[in-house]
Amino acid sequence: MTASPARNAPAFNADRQVQVLHSAAKAAWWASAGVALRALAKPAKAPPSGFESSAAPTPKGFLRRSWQEAFEKDAADVAAGLYPPMSDRAVESAFAPRQVADLLTDARRVEARRRRGGVTEARDEAPAGKGFPVYYRQNFHFQSGGWFTDESARRYEGQVEALFAGAAGPMRRRALSLLARAWSDKDHRGRAILDLACGSGAFLENLAATFPRARIMGVDLSEPYLQEARRRSGVRSLSLANAEHLPFADASLDAVTCIYLFHELPPRVRGAVAREIARVLKPGGLLALADSVQPADEPRLERLLEAFPAYFHEPFYASYSQTDLVALFAAVGLTARGEDRAFLTKAILFEKVA
Repeated sequence: MTASPARNAPAFNADRQVQVLHSAAKAAWWASAGVALRALAKPAKAPPSGFESSAAPTPKGFLRRSWQEAFEKDAADVAAGLYPPMSDRAVESAFAPRQVADLLTDARRVEARRRRGGVTEARDEAPAGKGFPVYYRQNFHFQSGGWFTDESARRYEGQVEALFAGAAGPMRRRALSLLARAWSDKDHRGRAILDLACGSGAFLENLAATFPRARIMGVDLSEPYLQEARRRSGVRSLSLANAEHLPFADASLDAVTCIYLFHELPPRVRGAVAREIARVLKPGGLLALADSVQPADEPRLERLLEAFPAYFHEPFYASYSQTDLVALFAAVGLTARGEDRAFLTKAILFEKVA
């Protein structure tokens, strides 16, 4: 179970100080890595072809304050006993010099692909005969190998942390915070939690640390990413599966977590995945979802969010940015019970009504 809120104040303060210091060091490292990646790749200063926006620029200092808030919320949740200080081993393994050198070398490949519009090279990397959806066989974020290579799986967390200046963990843990609060008075023994599209395992590690008595599982459509998730998170119950067709019985799971998946799905597929989540959840079961903030959430980020798909090849982001997520899940029987935001991420907690 999660730590009890009855812990004494000195313990709270010690945990919070550890988390703040650890987060500050990690953030400084990844902010520097991001600067180095951009300097090495020498990205074009002009906007991508066809990008125009009538939105006002983001106010000066707003991004920095929002970034800082993500770490403050993370530390407050540790102090409240919602979850322990997170080591983020899945991320910190990328601190090794060899991994950093690989990130820097690949940054040039990514920028070259960005300049020439190379977004379908991953189709040549996809294993033949596996039936991967067409939308999945792309170089999302222009990354080398798409979702299909061991090298892509190893460098993914480092790329994400460099992009978000070390804030990826605190951002996605907004979903963990919502789930931990909802279950703060529950016995977690035997509860089944599925991390949908678990990727290379960073959030799986957080789930295992927060709910050590629960049965933690993960599914993903990439075998290399699943292998990396096993190695990094220590979670063994991982399956290769399409989110549209989950290998679980009806009403068999107590909770599903879903981190940064829906903005990478075509509109039709979003509805199908939402129906599958509702199908596998028990009555009263919870979905903790984290994904990009949308322009309606924070108008001051509208210009930045409009630029995101152009700079980072997110082909379905424009439709996602206009999607009413609460309505999408309400249509399949999931009711919104809570919401949280930090930096460029929002989290929503849904409950399957009886």
